[in-house]
Amino acid sequence: MTFACREDDVPPGEGRNITIEGRRIALFRTDTGWYAVDAVCPHKGGPLADGIVCDHAVTCPLHDRSFDLRTGEGPGEDRIGTYAVEVRAGEVYVAVGVPAASPVAA
Repeated sequence: MTFACREDDVPPGEGRNITIEGRRIALFRTDTGWYAVDAVCPHKGGPLADGIVCDHAVTCPLHDRSFDLRTGEGPGEDRIGTYAVEVRAGEVYVAVGVPAASPVAA
């Protein structure tokens, strides 16, 4: 697990771009938990951290493609990577290379 940010750095309902081990990650804090996914939409490269977040989904701000933050599944064959997130004593950690099993409570 690699330190990503403090809990207070990401307001509820928003996302932030972070870089861990050279990989661009979009980190989200939602009502259903914390999620980390690939930062770029596979369709046209849209910035997913700037997308609209609701529950466990993010919608790309460029072309309205929605992705499940738990599984990475999107429309058709589009898919994004998901990563495990852990919150410890107010600090958020992400494990690049470890698929997400379930969200961490908000």
